[in-house]
Amino acid sequence: MKKFSVVIAGGGSTYTPGIVSMLLDNLDKFPIRKLKLYDNDADRQGIIGEALEIVLKENAPDIEYSFTTDPEEAFTDVDFCFAHIRVGQYEMREKDEKIPLKHGVVGQETCGPGGIAYGMRSIGGMLELIDFMEKYSPNCWMLNYSNPAAIVAEACRVLRPNSKVLNICDMPVGTLRRMSQIIGKEPKDLDVRYFGLNHFGWWTSVKDKEGHEYLPEIREYVSKHGYLTKVEVDTQHMDVSWQETHKKAKDLLAVEPDFLPNTYLKYYFYPDYVVEHSNIEYTRANEVIDGREKEVFSTARRIVEKGTAKSEEFSAGSHATFIVDLARAIAYNTHERMIMIVENNGAIANFDDDTMVEVPCIVGTDGPEPLSQGNIPEFERALMYQQVTVEKLVVQAYVEGNYQKLWQALTLSKTVPSAKVAKELLDDLIAANKDYWPELK
Repeated sequence: MKKFSVVIAGGGSTYTPGIVSMLLDNLDKFPIRKLKLYDNDADRQGIIGEALEIVLKENAPDIEYSFTTDPEEAFTDVDFCFAHIRVGQYEMREKDEKIPLKHGVVGQETCGPGGIAYGMRSIGGMLELIDFMEKYSPNCWMLNYSNPAAIVAEACRVLRPNSKVLNICDMPVGTLRRMSQIIGKEPKDLDVRYFGLNHFGWWTSVKDKEGHEYLPEIREYVSKHGYLTKVEVDTQHMDVSWQETHKKAKDLLAVEPDFLPNTYLKYYFYPDYVVEHSNIEYTRANEVIDGREKEVFSTARRIVEKGTAKSEEFSAGSHATFIVDLARAIAYNTHERMIMIVENNGAIANFDDDTMVEVPCIVGTDGPEPLSQGNIPEFERALMYQQVTVEKLVVQAYVEGNYQKLWQALTLSKTVPSAKVAKELLDDLIAANKDYWPELK
């Protein structure tokens, strides 16, 4: 079997050790000859990089390993780039969440004003990575799961339309895992139909390989418990905020009882509830800093201090699993069925072709082939059109340096109550992001 060279862009991320763990667990299915980490923050990546160097020496000494801040070194001779960057790191995520809350608006990293602010920071970083990849390894595929995925994917569609970039999110993977727990199956046992935008969609079918439909059974469970399962609570050490998000799915189902909702719809259907139950002094960013951030970096430091990883372990969650599956699909033409973010082009029959939608695709060596989801109901179509227009306006505002269009994007978001609030929010976000956004006029 051919062995592949992989660079992980965002090497200092807390998710990087999980990605590497999953790669090591799947070397028989996806052999690796070279693994590199790339980040523009040398100090942060250094801690993760040194720990993973020990992990690699103990578990896969044949793999050539390095970590670097030099793009030429990172992107030369690579077959795949796994991209998960966070421009502005957690300092800016905290502002994305707390500035909107100051105005009585949802503060969330991918939805509403926080997602728009994060998107305006992410576009430049993503384009830079794509350009590095195409300069030094023009045949490389980028598997991008950097947030906010919807805005990033739209920017790639507009600004790098011919680049080999695949946009994907682990949210459908995680929800499918919970669905499988509800009915006593494994995720791989199930095929789904799904339509929407990233963090904004609905499942219309959940079948096993024999064609049995489990949607009614799952729907009955979700109507009482949301997607929260005892397995997840007991084994995943799930943060309280995520438990609440999964439970809230029962109220999302009440709005549209025919389909199973993506949990992120709570920010659009119940923004008042979200704001009321948010603590502006301690948001999700603070939870992550005090939780996963400390846990992963503490583990990395212990490995470096001991000089061995034998008594330590980095966990690999769904965030890692689907990336390996996607890489294998491209490498070996496996025709894996995966939910991906792609240009519509008829996949949703009664939706604009030039929109980035999230639908099941068959993935092979030429990339994803979207599966037709037919016509969708008016309620969902109207919601999606409003949200996708927000995303398009954000990208247009970035490209043109256009203040007016970004104000319009915020005004159009279902999470923002008025144009007045949108303008006040925008001015605060511009001040907070002066080191990251293009100048708006």
